[in-house]
Amino acid sequence: MGSLSTILRHPDELYPLLKLKLAITKAQKQIPLEPHLAFCYSMLHKVSKSFSLVIQQLGTELRNAVCVFYLILRALDTVEDDTSIPMETKVPILIAFHRHLYDGGWHFSCGTKDYKVLMDQFHHVSAAFLELEKGYQEAIEDITKRMGAGMAKFICKEVETIDDYDEYCHYAAGLVGLGLSKIFIASELEILTPDWKQISNSTGLFLQKTNIIKDYLEDINEIPKSRMFWPREIWGKYVDKLEDLKNEEKSTQAVQCLNEMVTNALTHVEDCLKSLASLRDPAIFQSCAIPQIVAIGTLTLCYNNVQVFRGAVRLRRGLIAKVIDLTKTMDDVYGAFYDFSCMLQTKVDKNDPNAMKTLNRLETIKKVCKENGVIHKRKSYVNDETQSKAIFVVMFVLLLAIVVVYISRSKPT
Repeated sequence: MGSLSTILRHPDELYPLLKLKLAITKAQKQIPLEPHLAFCYSMLHKVSKSFSLVIQQLGTELRNAVCVFYLILRALDTVEDDTSIPMETKVPILIAFHRHLYDGGWHFSCGTKDYKVLMDQFHHVSAAFLELEKGYQEAIEDITKRMGAGMAKFICKEVETIDDYDEYCHYAAGLVGLGLSKIFIASELEILTPDWKQISNSTGLFLQKTNIIKDYLEDINEIPKSRMFWPREIWGKYVDKLEDLKNEEKSTQAVQCLNEMVTNALTHVEDCLKSLASLRDPAIFQSCAIPQIVAIGTLTLCYNNVQVFRGAVRLRRGLIAKVIDLTKTMDDVYGAFYDFSCMLQTKVDKNDPNAMKTLNRLETIKKVCKENGVIHKRKSYVNDETQSKAIFVVMFVLLLAIVVVYISRSKPT
């Protein structure tokens, strides 16, 4: 649930952590009895506990469609990510993947751990897909076909320019945003807005760029061969080779490159906020809002942080639990983006070559949040030190009182 030292430093996160633990336990008990769906929900929980949790509030039919959609794209991504698969084998699989959804006997052994199980037993996912309503099937097939073709294109192509970077992220995640929008429309719970394609794409790009940034070290050390998507147009300003960013003697250049990557990701925030504001169904809204808030929090943690090139950089589990607990309305979203933007702003080094661009981005985000949301009449996502100290004191006094009572009762009469 979280280390004791972390909980003591952030006692305000204890209650959300307990609620999250109970919610996860409840979600595990709600796995359907039907074998194909049972496999899908069990596998979803293994490959993404957080996503498994945030879709639990969706209605059964929509939840099943989103669960199957997610696993199909995870399977497609597993093929793309496995660098041990020869190109001449991988590319045809990616291009034809959408057709395998209708083949109950198809599977392809690749990936590791839970992802290998997903690929080896993909027939369960295919069977669950075939049980979905036609509208859901058509949306999922279309996105899978387009994503597979896009991934195949970038198997044979390096990410050189920022346009290449945006195009890759569109195929890898922008299409996920478009696909979810199509599924929500098919459920008749949401309606299209005139700019739905652009803003849905941006929600995916924002999440994908966050993952590409935070996973630098894991991806560069991939065996047998690394696959990287940082655009040369950015990293080429700072080092000769992308792997040089992890060298300690290049720490200054690495952090400056990182900061430019974060600033680039922030360009999608306004569209993300617009997309979330257009959602009408509370359960759909929450399932979409939580990953976006976690992303802005992760970018805040990564910014100006050389640890990105040394080890894992992740949001505290307690902070994620707090986000899940507090995110109910669009005002909560505006408040979260405002809080994290303020925090990121304090980390900007005025000597950074992109400092002015970063600060301008953050001011724009804060302005949008202030103009559209009631951001001061809510609990902050960012830790309030004074409040945390007060909570810590209360917890310490209660603990001390329990110890005193226990000792007094243990004394022999």
